[in-house]
Amino acid sequence: MAAQLLLPRPNPFTKSASAKLFFTGDDSTLKRKSKHPTRVSNGFSLRANAAFRSNHSSSVEIPSQWYNIVSDLSVKPPPPLHPKTFEPIKPEDLAHLFPNEIIKQEATLERFIDIPEEVLEIYKLWRPTPLIRAKRLEKLLQTPARIYFKYEGGSPAGSHKPNSAVPQAYYNAKEGVKNLVTETGAGQWGSSLAFASSLFGLNCEVWQVANSYHQKPYRRLMMQTWGAKVHPSPSDLTEAGRRILQVDPSSPGSLGIAISEAVEVAARNEDTKYCLGSVLNHVLLHQTVIGEECIKQMEDFGETPDVIIGCTGGGSNFAGLSFPYIREKLKGKINPVIRAVEPSACPSLTKGVYAYDFGDTAGLTPLMKMHTLGHDFIPDPIHSGGLRYHGMAPLISHVYEQGFMEAISIPQTECFQGAIQFARTEGIIPAPEPTHAIAATIREALRCKETGEAKVILMAMCGHGHFDLTSYDKYLRGELIDLSFSEERIRESLSKVPHVV
Repeated sequence: MAAQLLLPRPNPFTKSASAKLFFTGDDSTLKRKSKHPTRVSNGFSLRANAAFRSNHSSSVEIPSQWYNIVSDLSVKPPPPLHPKTFEPIKPEDLAHLFPNEIIKQEATLERFIDIPEEVLEIYKLWRPTPLIRAKRLEKLLQTPARIYFKYEGGSPAGSHKPNSAVPQAYYNAKEGVKNLVTETGAGQWGSSLAFASSLFGLNCEVWQVANSYHQKPYRRLMMQTWGAKVHPSPSDLTEAGRRILQVDPSSPGSLGIAISEAVEVAARNEDTKYCLGSVLNHVLLHQTVIGEECIKQMEDFGETPDVIIGCTGGGSNFAGLSFPYIREKLKGKINPVIRAVEPSACPSLTKGVYAYDFGDTAGLTPLMKMHTLGHDFIPDPIHSGGLRYHGMAPLISHVYEQGFMEAISIPQTECFQGAIQFARTEGIIPAPEPTHAIAATIREALRCKETGEAKVILMAMCGHGHFDLTSYDKYLRGELIDLSFSEERIRESLSKVPHVV
């Protein structure tokens, strides 16, 4: 870390020569405009190019706008509430946490938001991402179904998370913010924000859920390589963390606890803002580049999905793929089944209540109307660290309540069984989170085998599992067990959900 102090990162919003070089196109690798939907990194270029030749079209470009589903909903989602007054939150109430543009995006009713050119230039490092037909998996399952997956694992961080990390870092840097703080579960969001911060000359500090911090050291090292400071959560650096450790010194942590710690640090430091990798409207907005690309890619295939499947924790990847399709569904153009898949050990949609609750454990965030297991619910330490969140994104919860989608939960051993089948046919080792989507896709494909229906199944494949191999080791050695929620624990947690009339 000492060497880091000798190498201050440039701020691209200053008038330095290096900033000018980065954004004006003197670097030809950034300005080159590719129409290939298969431009990926992290060792997947050969596989993606081969898939392109047999399974891809070449006409898709990066979307120039994000899509806001709120504009098309006849029933608008309930507003977030101030944690003390229970009155609808005002923009100034969020100013200590977020830059102005992010606050505007959180509440906007505009249908489309232009993506800044500077953000698009960085997106070009990995976007458009490939849509791949899983022909070998189809053959293994002997199904008449046609399975496609939208693969987000070719980004620098290996997941979909940079789709939001980059614009969040951009807007903060543009407003002169120096320091960003955040939480992370499995580490995909933390590594994405560390990557984005390094591009915009920002300091980044991450509270990683303790269980994942120890399970996944290489995610932590990714963050540190990009210059971030990383702490296991709960930590003794914050009041919220100290309270948890006093009750349970060996707490495995949760995303709710880690959020509390990061928000606390942001609230007490004027030069620091908070970034979130899921749940809030602006994050889901940024992720819609996934679905916008996918709609055009499916059109190039001449296909229309009958079933769309994605994993859900906080909901960003699922929303990113499904929201543009829900728009088309609302127009009456298509009518796919849209299915969210969550872990059986943390089933907020299928077992939670739809109520106003805090987004964090300590009750520092606004109250949001969402499906929740209770803000102090700490899920068992399943290997899908990114899905261990007590609540579901308010927008997804609202869409679910409106009947535009459905939800199921699947235990982790079935998910890893599906992941092995996928890896041994399609070659990509999935992160533990999208294994839930894979397991649900296999279920659907096998139903098609029984009925003879040639359905088109579209699956969200949000990232690779190169830094999750300890989970696969445990599964392959027969040591991975299913962890389920405790009805008693959920009842106790739900009893503490605020009563909002």
